[in-house]
Amino acid sequence: MSDSTMTRRDFLRTTTAAAVVGTVAMPLFAGQSSGKKAKVILIRHQNVVDNDWKVDKAIIAQMLDDAMVSLFDVKSAEEAWKKVVKPGDVVGIKTNVWRYLRTPLELEEEMKRRIMAVGVEEKNMSIDDRGVLSNPVFARATAVINVRPMRAHNWSGVGGCLKNYIMFTPSPPDYHPDSCVDLGAIWKLPAIAGKTRLNILLMLTPQFHCMGPHHFDKEYTWLYKGMLVSTDPVAVDAVGLKIIEAQRAIYFKEPTPMRPPVRHIAAAEEKHGVGIANPKNIDLVKLGWKEESLI
Repeated sequence: MSDSTMTRRDFLRTTTAAAVVGTVAMPLFAGQSSGKKAKVILIRHQNVVDNDWKVDKAIIAQMLDDAMVSLFDVKSAEEAWKKVVKPGDVVGIKTNVWRYLRTPLELEEEMKRRIMAVGVEEKNMSIDDRGVLSNPVFARATAVINVRPMRAHNWSGVGGCLKNYIMFTPSPPDYHPDSCVDLGAIWKLPAIAGKTRLNILLMLTPQFHCMGPHHFDKEYTWLYKGMLVSTDPVAVDAVGLKIIEAQRAIYFKEPTPMRPPVRHIAAAEEKHGVGIANPKNIDLVKLGWKEESLI
């Protein structure tokens, strides 16, 4: 990451100017087509994470590679990444650093290595979460990759790929009303519109229940040992929610809706046109370990 910094006002001014030129017919995320289908890869491996939550770097890297090959229907991971980024891109990896359930460093490192292998210079890459609006690389970004773990959330019901972009607004509380129903609107902001190339929703040790803001209890997690990968953030969240709901039914011994109710995923499709939430229009490809996949 560069040592230089900018204010949030500088960031928003820079990205707004760039967006004015290219807003006509711009898709809300890169790779979005006018069709009504989304493809999601669910890949799992029984040894990717152990009972102490230690991630096996080699296995998670192979899972990522296999998912990419399947998602883009190519013969190698190298070929797949060339469809995601180009050597001239400036790439921001929007991660999540919540202390109880963060994006594994092992995965961040492997993603960075693969992006650099395509030809992207290290100076044109950054991995950030809460500092994206003051990060000069993100201000120049032409491509963004969105990666975070799935968890229950006190304001939005669940936190997934859609909610991961709330740090791209200078006032996150503006998106909290009504179970954060309008999170999809963030994807239209000049700072991020049309830049997202890939969404990875981690389901290694998902949190399926919480009781209050920032609440965490390992009792409400389980070793699912998977990840969801797609160009569509709405579709990965929709699939992830189904898995979370299935686990809640097992744990509580009956169907138990999320509290608060999850409204933002359906609204992202129906109100904001960001992606596909309807399961009937999601092509789910399951790879790897199949036991107790819950979907």
